[in-house]
Amino acid sequence: MEQPKEFVFDIPVGAGVATRANADGPPATPKDAATVILVRDGADGVEVFLQHRVKGMPFAGGMTVFPGGGVDTRDADASVAWAGPEPSWWAARFGCDDALARALTCAAVRETFEESGVLLAGGADTVLTDVTPYAAARQALETREVSLAGFLADAGLTLRADLLRPWAHWITPEQEPRRYDTRFYVAKLPEGQEADGATSEASASGWQRPGDAIADAREGRRMLMPPTWLTLSELAQFATADEVLAAPREIVRIAPTLIRENDHVRVVLEPR
Repeated sequence: MEQPKEFVFDIPVGAGVATRANADGPPATPKDAATVILVRDGADGVEVFLQHRVKGMPFAGGMTVFPGGGVDTRDADASVAWAGPEPSWWAARFGCDDALARALTCAAVRETFEESGVLLAGGADTVLTDVTPYAAARQALETREVSLAGFLADAGLTLRADLLRPWAHWITPEQEPRRYDTRFYVAKLPEGQEADGATSEASASGWQRPGDAIADAREGRRMLMPPTWLTLSELAQFATADEVLAAPREIVRIAPTLIRENDHVRVVLEPR
């Protein structure tokens, strides 16, 4: 799909978009991060799992987002049991080296489990349907008491990279005080598993059709960042979750520029 070069949406002043104090100084160095777009087939078409971030969060507070977060140094542990496309395959799609590709994919699986309770793991050729035995491990991952590799090894589980697909690559605008270099993945909710909102980072969560989420944003019932808005617009074009996973994607890094115009923010998308 061809990305639009520019689109405009309204953000209330002080909500969702921050401006760094040293605007004339060098921009903050972006931190590597991974986001997973969880999709499923609903009664009326594709649904996506969304979370409303707690307002006090230092980044994207009060915004509606997909599960995800920053890469932990331990996500690069090469000992993790792995099934599916190798790190080199992900590296070619996301424009990075193999070590970072491994860390990003591990972070995607870890953050999805921490924030939604969905665990993209199993055996070499099986996928978990019941994650209830791993509730304590989920909490330990969130508090960083254990690493993903350590948890999977102790549980005898394999990371199922084949359940993920590459979707997009966004970098936070230079005007923001906190910046992330984020790779977006998409995954279908595994059969038998349920997504929940049992995370300290979200005040609410749930499944919604992409078009309905955009309508809520237009009518002021939720706030969306540019990557979330555009991704939802893309997802709204598909009839089933399998179609989403099968969609061909050319991953181009998008580096938006924010231009403030009174109470509006104009977002210019710049592929780089």
